[in-house]
Amino acid sequence: MQIKQTSRGAIAYCVTAAQASTTEWFDVSFWQEKSAVTGSSKGRYTTWFVKPALQAPQNEEPADKESEWVLRHYYRGGLIEKLSKDKYLFTGLHKTRAVAELALLTQLFNEGFAVPRPIAANVERSGLYYRADIIIERVEGAQDLVAKLSKEVMTDDQWQQLGHCISKFHQRGVYHADLNAKNILITDDEFYLIDFDRGEVRAPNAKWQGANLERLLRSFNKEKGKLPSLAFTESDWQSLMKGYSKP
Repeated sequence: MQIKQTSRGAIAYCVTAAQASTTEWFDVSFWQEKSAVTGSSKGRYTTWFVKPALQAPQNEEPADKESEWVLRHYYRGGLIEKLSKDKYLFTGLHKTRAVAELALLTQLFNEGFAVPRPIAANVERSGLYYRADIIIERVEGAQDLVAKLSKEVMTDDQWQQLGHCISKFHQRGVYHADLNAKNILITDDEFYLIDFDRGEVRAPNAKWQGANLERLLRSFNKEKGKLPSLAFTESDWQSLMKGYSKP
């Protein structure tokens, strides 16, 4: 991960294609002006999908013409959101939400874990506070589990595969601060974990690992409550736990 200073703060980047990045890259209007926005995902706030191919410097190889990037701004949640929607106290660049997440993704991606490729992060200072954004590569052909299960069932083998995937992260000591059904992606043959904001590598421990799994189960049940036809059952959860327990 490389760091370059900007007039407002700093940009951290992980790939050659982002070496020429500027603060404009982290503003969706920059991509809209180039007709490079390909879609969005709406939750509490909007995450944007953009095409990076046009941004490669002329003397460098362009990014994969088929690849897409995901642009996400950091917003607060909970009660504190009412006081400050997207400002955080600055205590050092590497402790910012964006750079910390980018660093963790870089570590996990380089170790071969199923996470999106990290691209770049932007931190803009304003006195004692900062705002931040992150860009990652979109996982081609993926959908989150809520979208998947709202349309079709997963097989017993897939549930076990998911459990084993989560287990590998836990065995490595990877703590995911918001492990829920929407932060798990599925492609034709693999599961990915996304959104590692506030995540970290810590000593493996049954207490936090169990709490992680309980959070995921609550997430499935919550989504099932909102959509009774969601293809999730107690049997599916037992299959996930069976895969989780496999050596």
